[in-house]
Amino acid sequence: MKNTFLNGDLEEEVYMDTPLGFDGNYDSKVCKLRKSLYSLKQSPKACFDKFTQSAKKQGYKQGETDHTLFVKFSSGGKIAILIVYVDDIIFPGDDLIEMDRLKRSLATKFEIKDLGSLKYFLGMEVARSKKGIVVSQMKLGDSDKKVPVDTTRYQRLVGKLIYLSHTQPDIAFAVSVVSQFMHSPYEKHLEVVYQILRYLKSTPGKGLFFMKNEQRGVEAYTDVDWFGLVTDRRSTTGYYTFVWGNLVTWRSKKQSVMARSSAEAEFSAMSHGICEMLWLKRVLEELRQPIEGTMKLYCDNKAAISIAHNPIQHDKTKHVEIDRQSIKEKLETGVLCMPFVPTTQQIANILTKGLIKPNFEFLTSKLDMIDIYAPT
Repeated sequence: MKNTFLNGDLEEEVYMDTPLGFDGNYDSKVCKLRKSLYSLKQSPKACFDKFTQSAKKQGYKQGETDHTLFVKFSSGGKIAILIVYVDDIIFPGDDLIEMDRLKRSLATKFEIKDLGSLKYFLGMEVARSKKGIVVSQMKLGDSDKKVPVDTTRYQRLVGKLIYLSHTQPDIAFAVSVVSQFMHSPYEKHLEVVYQILRYLKSTPGKGLFFMKNEQRGVEAYTDVDWFGLVTDRRSTTGYYTFVWGNLVTWRSKKQSVMARSSAEAEFSAMSHGICEMLWLKRVLEELRQPIEGTMKLYCDNKAAISIAHNPIQHDKTKHVEIDRQSIKEKLETGVLCMPFVPTTQQIANILTKGLIKPNFEFLTSKLDMIDIYAPT
């Protein structure tokens, strides 16, 4: 959409000085705004509210889990989806007639431009084949690595890496580490940034591969590196979540508090993974795509799995009781199960610590990432 922030209707009373070009003496007068303007803090909400009203009038239901998601189901079982980000809109779905009708309807209210099939979105490149879809960020990954050791430039470069990690789950841990030194970077930190860039340049078209799958479940792999950070001895949490066998979300994050045991750190990681799976489950339910079977949470800590299933409270586990009870409730209601996975097969290891090259390459091969420019 063009001139997005000029479309909103203001509910608040906002006044501005008279702009240049008015005839007469208006020095003592002000203008009352009826429409939103750029640089006005109310503009983003006002414009999104107006778009939301238009979408709802067309029969689209706004997602409860994600308010930028709008869904409409047809009587024939087809679906039309809207995903909105500021002035960019994606139209996925298989109801082509409804999607074409909506485009024409929106064109009467907003100035929009149809860019055709999705190829680029927010810096991400989308490539299609008969086997599936690949999402990558080749352009950002090709950033110039000859950057001086300067705080501002370091922050800009790491900021690009943070954005790149949205389609590069294999660099999430490394990026989370270098982002901890945004305000006081040293040469050794910049060298790590260079290493990440060199890794990205070796496979510029590498991205996520989404393929059709008979599996209709939600799975997560969670892991933690307890006491691993030498700077403050905090633990690092990592999880990957898969929907229908495709990797969709992941996170590598330093825990906010110091865990007193590996089980406590593990329970915190599992809680984050479960919350993510439950959120994905709600999104799928809004899209009328039910989950088949029980959600699976893969963990490589047998002690944590045992404590989660054990209904007896011990003095040694009081400090993890809240997370344990929450996980136990999900296990008893059949919402999820917790299969054990050997550490050598735990792909979330990539998100918690640096691995030697053979282990790293073995685990990343399980993430279904391909290079769209590699020979087939």
